[in-house]
Parts: sequence; structure tokens; C-alpha cells
Amino acid sequence: MSAPPTKSVTPVTGKAQLAEYLESGCKPRSAWRIGTEHEKFAFRLRNLSPVPFDGPDGIEALLKALTRFGWQPVEENGRVIALDGVKGGSITLEPGGQVELSGAPLETIHQTCDEVHEHLRQVKEIDRELGLGMIGLGFHPKWRRDEVPWMPKGRYRIMREYMPKRGNLGLDMMTRTCTVQVNLDFENEADMVKKFRVSLALQPVATALFANSPFTEGRPNGFLSYRSQVWTDTDPDRTGDLPFVFEDGFGFERYVDYLLDVPMYFVYRDGRYIDASGQSFRDFLDGRLPALPGEVPVLSDWADHLTTAFPEVRLKKYLEMRGADGGPWRRLCALPALWVGLLYDSTALDAAWDLAKDWTREERAALRTQVPKLGLATPFRGGTLRDLALEVLAIARSGLENRARRDGFGESEAHFLNALFAIAESGETPADELLRRFREEWNGSVDPVFQEYAD
Repeated sequence: MSAPPTKSVTPVTGKAQLAEYLESGCKPRSAWRIGTEHEKFAFRLRNLSPVPFDGPDGIEALLKALTRFGWQPVEENGRVIALDGVKGGSITLEPGGQVELSGAPLETIHQTCDEVHEHLRQVKEIDRELGLGMIGLGFHPKWRRDEVPWMPKGRYRIMREYMPKRGNLGLDMMTRTCTVQVNLDFENEADMVKKFRVSLALQPVATALFANSPFTEGRPNGFLSYRSQVWTDTDPDRTGDLPFVFEDGFGFERYVDYLLDVPMYFVYRDGRYIDASGQSFRDFLDGRLPALPGEVPVLSDWADHLTTAFPEVRLKKYLEMRGADGGPWRRLCALPALWVGLLYDSTALDAAWDLAKDWTREERAALRTQVPKLGLATPFRGGTLRDLALEVLAIARSGLENRARRDGFGESEAHFLNALFAIAESGETPADELLRRFREEWNGSVDPVFQEYAD
């Protein structure tokens, strides 16, 4: 989720401008970058309880303390609700106080991993002073929904009121989930389409490899990635696997048509969020938005609206890979490695598309439905998703080797995939490991996860 937007003064006079906005993200290969985002649950060490926004050990105190490292505070209604980095990137808050690093656009995964490591070092220093901890999991293993404090951000108030009208688990998505995602560039419309199709088809592979949310309120919930399952009952208007992406003629304009049919949440004006929930951006284009009668949108309104759709892969001026559960530091660098290996080398991209191009809509939908529960054991074309994952990882490794971006020791980026190869080869997802330890070592308690898996 974003900090308060910067308002554009450019009025939108027609749909073509909206497609041009997306197309303006096209970049030559030399300018392609890697942006990694990851979320963590903050908790009090003394009792594993949620951390409120206010108070001497609260989330705002954490943000203010992080400014010692050069982060600049971002305020909303006089409260510090985000931080901007002097070298790019930001630290923002999810609705339930999850702390998110939105990393700077970087050239290599080596740099990404350095950035993640430095962020965690800074957060740990402040956590020690405040008596807090951080943990990466896809869904919170212990807290009830009514125990989670809400962050004082205007857009979250609007979403909190609207979500229950469209699904049963939207508030859980907002307050009790964490993810890691990577944002990647495209060269032109054709390149965007191919990358969108490959990443959307293969997103269930990432979901299975990163599955890390088997507990709800202290007990197994029957899923390996409950975070992924939560998205299936959040809001059908703005989630899913977007079958139209695989249809002939897909491009920037078709994605605009999809977004215009996604109901709005809000409009940001003069430092406040105006409730436009359920209203139509098409009406906004015509000056008929009930929330702002007579006004037409500016480009920043469109940029805001793009953030309110939540498909498995999301298009902005770049592509966001959104299918993975949050996890510990050693896996945060693996997600960008997976997708950079598949999408940033043309030979690997062709191989990945050859793997997925003849899958049917029904097969893709079945993977999306079954993977949250079955993970790598999901049946697929006479084998299992584990077999497919090993093929995908081999392609990604070759793509990273072809990129030949080496660190000071001469290593390519391919070694960042080692954690995923270990998961695929064993067939045991992170969630399977947690469930095994829950049964065999932890005497049916989830509390040890906070000691053994916190960063």
C-alpha cells in the first residue's frame, strides 16, 4: 500500500491517455531495473502481541526512530505514516501495521539483497530499543482479526468499510497477511504482453514454493498458503488470474478496459481521501462521479486507481509479481531471482512461454484453486507441481547465468535460487516444514515460530 499520493495537474480527457500512461513505462533493456517489496508483522517480544500505532513502543515510534538512518518522514493528518529514502524506496504501513520496505529500483539481485540486509539491520536496531520483533509469514499464525490495530490512513478507513460488501476475507487480507513481491520492467507492448502471460501462468509455482501460512489463530487452517486462499474471497471485482490476458489482442488498451470496470475506492484531494467506493472511473471520465460531480480525473487519480486492483500479476508502469507469501530473509532475495531469471533473459523467457503457452484456461484456473491447499503436491498433467517447479527453476537459473551479473566474488545471481531448489527437490514447502515442527517439536503451539523464524 502506498503513502499519500502526489497530485498531478494533468487532466484526463479520454481513455487513450490512460493507455499512454501505462505505455510510458516502456524502457530499453539497459534501463530495466528490479524493485523488491516485502512486508513483516511487528510484535511485542514480551507477549507476542500486536503493536499499536500509538505509544512509546508503537509503529509511529518505530518509524520516527528509523529517521536516524536518513529516512524522511511522510505525514498524513500530522501523523508519520511512511518514510521516504534518500536513495529511493520507501517504508510504508499495511492496514494492520505490517511494515513494508518498497525497495529502490536496482540493477542486480546482488544489490537487492544488500538493500534487504541493510533494511533488516536498521529495523533490528530499533526493535531492540523498543522491545519489538519482526516476522515474515503469509498469514498471521496467532492473532484474531479483532486483536489487530488499524493504522490511521484515510484510504484504509474507506477500504475497511467497503471490503465486507464484496467478500468475507477482505479485512483479513488487509490486517493479517504479508507478501513479498518483485516489480519488473518491459521494453514495449509486445514484451509486456509476453511477460504478463508467462508470469500469470507461472504464478502458482511461486505461490507453492513460497507457501508459508498454514496457521490461523494458533491452529492449522488446512492450507499451505492461506494468504493465497484469502484473496479468493476478498473482492471478485479486483482479484483473480485475468483470463483475458491470454486472449488475442491483449495489450495496454485492454488492461485499461479491465481497470475501468474495477469499482473505485477513493479520490485524493487537498490532503484527504474522498469516499468514492463502488463508483465508476468511467463516470469520472465523463464528469459524472457522484463523489465529485462535475470534475474529471487527473493522471494521479488514474495512478491511484491502478493500485486498487489486486490480480495475481498487476500492471502499472511495470509488472508486479504478487503470488508469494512473506518469509524470512534468506527467501526474500529468491523471489526476484526467480522472476528476473525467467523474464529478463530472452532465451529463458521463450523457454518459459513454451512451457505454458498451451495451457488451457481451465488448467490455469485449477492451479490457482488447488495450489493454496496442496502446494507442490498439486496434480498437473500427469505429474505434480513439484515437477513443473523444477523445470521452471532450471529455466530461471539459466536466465540468471545468461545475464552474467556477478558480485565481487565472481558469483552470478543464480545462487539466490538455491533456497527454492532445496524446497522443490525435497517437496516440502515452508508451510509443510512449519506444520511438521508444530506436530513434532512444538507440542501443538505456534509460539515457537516467533523465536525460530523471526528476522
